[in-house]
Amino acid sequence: MSEKMLIVDDEQGICFSLRGILEDEGYEVEDVPDGEAALEKMDAEVDVVFLDIWLPGMDGLEVLDRVRTDFPDAVVVMISGHGNIETAVKAIKRGAFDFIEKPLSLEKVLVTAGKALEFRRIKVENRDLRSQITHKGVTDISGDSAPIRHLRQVIDRVAQVNSWVLITGENGTGKEIVARAIHARSRQADKPMIAVNCAAIPEELIESELFGHEKGAFTGANNSRRGKFEQADGGILFLDEIGDMSMKTQAKILRILQEQKFERVGGGKTIQVSVRVIAATNKDLEQEIKENRFRQDLYFRLNVFPIHVPALRERTEDIPVLLREFVDGFSEEHNFKPISFSGPGIRRLQKQEWPGNVRELKNFVEKMYILYPGQEITEAMLGLDIPEGGEEPQGEGERMRDMLFTDDFKEARAEFEAAYLREKLREFGGNISRAAEAIGLERSSLYRKLKGYGIKTG
Repeated sequence: MSEKMLIVDDEQGICFSLRGILEDEGYEVEDVPDGEAALEKMDAEVDVVFLDIWLPGMDGLEVLDRVRTDFPDAVVVMISGHGNIETAVKAIKRGAFDFIEKPLSLEKVLVTAGKALEFRRIKVENRDLRSQITHKGVTDISGDSAPIRHLRQVIDRVAQVNSWVLITGENGTGKEIVARAIHARSRQADKPMIAVNCAAIPEELIESELFGHEKGAFTGANNSRRGKFEQADGGILFLDEIGDMSMKTQAKILRILQEQKFERVGGGKTIQVSVRVIAATNKDLEQEIKENRFRQDLYFRLNVFPIHVPALRERTEDIPVLLREFVDGFSEEHNFKPISFSGPGIRRLQKQEWPGNVRELKNFVEKMYILYPGQEITEAMLGLDIPEGGEEPQGEGERMRDMLFTDDFKEARAEFEAAYLREKLREFGGNISRAAEAIGLERSSLYRKLKGYGIKTG
């Protein structure tokens, strides 16, 4: 796609000369005679603006301020006469990239245009990188279990080729982290990875989101806008929750994925892109196909190289690693006092089902930070219910060994008391009143202790 430039000058001769020079170099060029027309013509497609300082009506500095505010990616080059150098310097301080003097020098114009485009490219790349670091900076999935070691090997292999990838797994397992790991190790690492949550976009807006739209295409379309496919040109487009697209949108996606050509909403110009697609879903797409909720041809197009991300319950040995990572992250991000987890506490967490997977575990750690800042989290403090069917046969034996070998007297006492109360409650068939009478406690006192240790009472 050719770069787009806008010339703003009330001298027709200047516009004619500049336009001819730039079009000869392959740039797409438009010109307008004043600031009001410039702001009307401006959209997100304009890469470079050549802006005269003295204009009828709105002056160049005011136009500069408006462009900088409304179109921060556009680069502005001021055009100044001999008597306007001081004003041009002021414009540089207000965000203009450079200025060129009249009469225009062919060489100066072309050099400045090239540098302005390079500056814009670097600015956009830096912004995208900052966004990735801030919001999705993790590019490696944590853990050292056999499933995770295998997953890393698969990521390393597929990253080196240009194959499309379909990532499956339950919610919260880290599918987007896998996608970003592939991007970070791929040939497209220096190009953008644009993520689209297909489940979060209303059906009536998804075409505009993916393909972009022209100014005036619909109510509220005040400017032209690049879609996600254009933004990802040369890089990776990550389609998250692909199984939540409507059948109508799936048909359009399939055609564009095959041809890598499309038109913006409200536009007639065909746009050609080159993107690598990584898709992800928590749904069983083969079952969705049987129930006529997902297109089989789209599935075959996306499923070139399948990757499955294991659930947390399938790699519980990674939980201690994840706990340390979350603790360090929360401590650094929020300046929290670090917490830690006791051995029995960790083993209890490893027995939990975690239907929300790694995301649920992270949320749980944050909850522990809020409840017990700077403390060691014991099993009694976790507040987790006993799994259905009671403790595993070896559970009480493990607890007794933990009590004997721990150096923390308070923890040993708490563990013993919890085990004792649990056994008494079991002995009396869950009847709190009878258990309280047998051990010499008020019923309300026993109930508070059971609740404090997370012992299920009903």
